[in-house]
Amino acid sequence: MKRDLISINDLTRSDIERYLAQAAAIEAVPRRDKMDILRGYILLEMFFEPSTRTKLSFEAAMRRLGGDVMGFSDVSTTSVKKGESFLDTVHTVENYADIMVIRHAQEGTARLAAEASRLPVLNAGDGTNQHPTQTLLDMYTIQKFFGRVQDLKICLAGDLRYSRTVYSLLKTLMMFEGNEFLLCSPESLRVPSYLKYDEDGRRQSFVETDDLAAAVKNCDVLYVTRIQRERFADSVEYQKVKNVFELDAAMLEGARPHMKVLHPLPRVNEIKPDVDVTPHAGYFEQVFNGMIMRQAVLMHHLGVTL
Repeated sequence: MKRDLISINDLTRSDIERYLAQAAAIEAVPRRDKMDILRGYILLEMFFEPSTRTKLSFEAAMRRLGGDVMGFSDVSTTSVKKGESFLDTVHTVENYADIMVIRHAQEGTARLAAEASRLPVLNAGDGTNQHPTQTLLDMYTIQKFFGRVQDLKICLAGDLRYSRTVYSLLKTLMMFEGNEFLLCSPESLRVPSYLKYDEDGRRQSFVETDDLAAAVKNCDVLYVTRIQRERFADSVEYQKVKNVFELDAAMLEGARPHMKVLHPLPRVNEIKPDVDVTPHAGYFEQVFNGMIMRQAVLMHHLGVTL
């Protein structure tokens, strides 16, 4: 049976725990950069939107496991520029590889590709909808820092309305008991109400605020997101909120000693560089964890065991 990874909503808690365990097992392997477990397999990348971390970490993950990578990140160099349809592109390139990863600005494109293609399809972000591998690496990062992914107080700060990373992460953390949520954003960028219900339809309890300085002092994880210019149809509305939150080292002085700041990156002005040298900065380790988790994802969806 073909295995796809399209949405966090398709996964159970057991699925999440399985990915976390697989990533931990891979990271524990001595000289894991020399493993050839995916030798002979080819990963196909179809990136219709810009990417740094997601694209490069998938490439590093595949190559460090002995596999190969091909694909594109600039549609102007492909037949899409000539008017080729999305599905025709999918049906063409699936002949060259064993697994496909797609990023696209339009919601639903990854699922459309999965329904059409014979290859396993991994969603690397479809518009404001889902980014499941980002969520899995975020969960793995939290587990490494705290030894658990439950009974934590988590503050999500920034763009909570348009951020696909927030959508996926919030839904996943709600699967685990004891997590408390503090949602920090301008009123215009608050979490949509439907996301406040768990998988059983129960409304969860959230504290909503626009006071970042106060929120910093009352959480275990501070997950900051960029105000995304590309998600705003009205540039005037973007200008109103673009620099509303700016976290600096001084604001962290009253934080819990173990508190970690995470960010899916790229950052603009929302986390100042002086935060990087504090013990709270966790976002660059988060980047490294992305490669490990994507190794786990590739192996699982290719049906290869460690």
